[in-house]
Amino acid sequence: MDNQNRGATWPTWLPLRDDLRDQVPYGAPQLEVSTRLNTNENPFGPSKTLVKDLESAISEIGARLNRYPDRDAVELRRALAQYLNQLSDTRFSEVNIWSANGSNEVIQSIFLAFGGSGRSAVGFEPSYSMHHNIARVTGTSWITVNRVGDFVIDVESARSTIAAKKSSLVFLTTPNNPTGTITSINDIRTLGRICAEVNALLVVDEAYQEFSQESSAITLVDEFPNIIVCRTMSKAFAFAGARVGYLVANPAVIEAMLLVRLPYHLSSATQALALVALSYSRELLANVAHLRRERMRIKKELERIGVETLTSGANFFLFQTDDPKSLWKALLAHDVLVRDVGLPQYLRVTVGSPEENDRFIAALSKALGSSATG
Repeated sequence: MDNQNRGATWPTWLPLRDDLRDQVPYGAPQLEVSTRLNTNENPFGPSKTLVKDLESAISEIGARLNRYPDRDAVELRRALAQYLNQLSDTRFSEVNIWSANGSNEVIQSIFLAFGGSGRSAVGFEPSYSMHHNIARVTGTSWITVNRVGDFVIDVESARSTIAAKKSSLVFLTTPNNPTGTITSINDIRTLGRICAEVNALLVVDEAYQEFSQESSAITLVDEFPNIIVCRTMSKAFAFAGARVGYLVANPAVIEAMLLVRLPYHLSSATQALALVALSYSRELLANVAHLRRERMRIKKELERIGVETLTSGANFFLFQTDDPKSLWKALLAHDVLVRDVGLPQYLRVTVGSPEENDRFIAALSKALGSSATG
């Protein structure tokens, strides 16, 4: 049976938790199409030189795979700190960094350490649904503060909810997924102060930060020890298949991660590959700049054919339609896959390669009955 539609039909002998029985797994459709722009992947794979160095790294550790990896991934954490320091003129070391198998494991670890039964977390929605999902799985109550206007945060409304609920965790995604909305560094500073007043941690999910021109929340960590910043190598580093996420925080937060992490959770292969990728950061960030330019080009082309878009600081954006489900199907009929994120009057498209973007623009024009724009 398709587990996406299992619902309440679980077998009676299976002692699944009651609060999970009506849930479905997280995930986007995985369909065979020529133009897949629904999962925010970076379209630029590693260069031949980078691939060669990745292969060398795997070959080097091959003879040592009978041994456990560095349990705390110290060398990788040190390299991540150096990368961030170069970007944001910060002074972090490995004691400020924690790494895991993708940012989702990082987020889960935060919930395991600071959430749980009897505690709650606040989130600004619509946003990344895994925050809510992990809250449920860890037995943490989830409290929603709705975004307003073009999906921005009303800081005063947030202040009221945070003060009243006194949650241990507050989650903010910027650039926001699925909307691409940016929360200014000044608003993040205000939220950090509001959270500190009730002893809450402000968790800033910056999975798409490298695509944004706004300052990173990591620049606030020294000022606000209650701010945790989550990052990933999946997007900017085109490293989604390697599964490397990390957080930046006060050393006390890192020590708390040690209490909940699984033994040897980050494999030797993952650590070695990530170290090589970090050594190519300049080359990979040049691709990020190219994707930012492509993002603007697509938006201008869509505006030319009468399609309105939302401003985005990520490698994706929302575009308007009166009938998302019908347009999604029409684009799929043209061999282009975008994401229906469940927002009325919007679909989301990932910025792909120039060729993929051209196919999307042409398919959208045809689907809407406009003249081809290729």
